[in-house]
Amino acid sequence: MKAPGPCRSCGAPLTRTFVDLGLSPLANGYLRPDQLGQMEPFYPLHAYVCDACLLVQLEEFESPAQIFSDYLYFSSFSRLWLDHARAYAGHMIGELGLGPRSLVVEIASNDGYLLQYFKEQGVPVLGVEPAANVAQAALDKGVPTEVAFFGRETARRLCARGVVPDLIAANNVLAHVPDLDDFVAGFKMLLAPAGILTVEFPHLLRLIAGLQFDTIYHEHFSYLSLLAIGPVFARHGLAIVDVEELPTHGGSLRLFVAHAGSRAVSPRVAALCETERAAGLGRPEGYDGFAEAVIRVKCDLLEFLIGARRAGRRIAAYGAPAKGNTLLNYCGIGPELVGFTVDRSPHKQGHVLPGSHIPILAPEAVFERRPDDLLILPWNLRDEIMEQMSGIRAWGGRFVVPIPALEVLP
Repeated sequence: MKAPGPCRSCGAPLTRTFVDLGLSPLANGYLRPDQLGQMEPFYPLHAYVCDACLLVQLEEFESPAQIFSDYLYFSSFSRLWLDHARAYAGHMIGELGLGPRSLVVEIASNDGYLLQYFKEQGVPVLGVEPAANVAQAALDKGVPTEVAFFGRETARRLCARGVVPDLIAANNVLAHVPDLDDFVAGFKMLLAPAGILTVEFPHLLRLIAGLQFDTIYHEHFSYLSLLAIGPVFARHGLAIVDVEELPTHGGSLRLFVAHAGSRAVSPRVAALCETERAAGLGRPEGYDGFAEAVIRVKCDLLEFLIGARRAGRRIAAYGAPAKGNTLLNYCGIGPELVGFTVDRSPHKQGHVLPGSHIPILAPEAVFERRPDDLLILPWNLRDEIMEQMSGIRAWGGRFVVPIPALEVLP
């Protein structure tokens, strides 16, 4: 096996494995039935931790343009995520005193799921979204959207047009960026002198504690802790001035970032850094042991599915999230164990999952086919899904949650 490239943050050589999940296709590379006879590319899904700066990362096998230019993830199909976005908008409008003379820019604005709530309150907005098909959904909602990848070049172009945002939001995008320096440099260029940047991402501390290995996939180039990402902002004259811990995506951080020296730094920043150090994230050896725990999750899930199959039980899945594709491909699960999955997004229905080739149907299929067990792939939405699909209990159907430990729930 060839040696991985240098660390994308500090340039040090990568020698320490965090977890090796084998070969896997692009997690959002959903296939149409007519594509099943074509070659499907698989790439190593091997995460490393940098001994020097402690950034957990994958190598780059496909460019962001290849991954994100035509995308099938639309944020507006989760009620809980929309509630999260609405609450954030209301809070930031009040906190920053945003109004008709303000400007909010969201990077990776998807289908306008967040900016629509600022727009409803009369706050001018602009989205920046690389996937043209997803950006069109935002435009259809009346959310102005620039179709572009963000970085120095896009920031320079927006600055030349007089775009000076009081608030920049970047939700669940920092991990998708192979060139962290170019991306963060764009924030520095674009943000108003007294402005605030908020960045949300799944917290590596929670990923490790919750054995959330399925959130590792090629579209996520980096897996972030406060200790590892702080120096990246500092290199570009930006400072993390506050931090919040959020329940989203199995446990996330929301960073509040400003131009260095422009705002006081909350004691919460140092406190969370200390929490990460206490959990072992401040030293390379602290990451050891995760890979062995992941193997146990795989064995437990396969034992359950094989046992259920031999007992004559029929198993389906709920959801077609990227995380589910990592789980299924790592475990080697296909239609012989999970007959089909369902998803609310019409953009995914009629496709098959990458690698596993499990067909994606509309949610109504569960009630038509009446499986005995329903495997919840987006486990972070388990409560929402169990509420939506509670009708399976009428025929004795059960819910199965695979992570962090296998649960079978009536």
